[in-house]
Amino acid sequence: MARKNKSKKNKKIKEIKSDFKKATSTAIVAALGLIIALAWRDVITDFVETLTRFSPIQGKLISAFIITIIGVLGIWITTKTLNEKNE
Repeated sequence: MARKNKSKKNKKIKEIKSDFKKATSTAIVAALGLIIALAWRDVITDFVETLTRFSPIQGKLISAFIITIIGVLGIWITTKTLNEKNE
């Protein structure tokens, strides 16, 4: 009986360690993704502002639209990829 409990505890500890590693790697990937997104945001904003010098509001609108499209595509591709791996 004691061996069974010890085995269950070891299994639970391994599961917790595995979950912790997954959560940590997800947090690191999210942080790196944020850094990349911020860098691209500046590039896209500067590019759009160069194209639309006459109307800064229009430039910001176009920039926000482009960034939204890129973000949505990124989320869609990521969820498709992860769903295929889970199936």
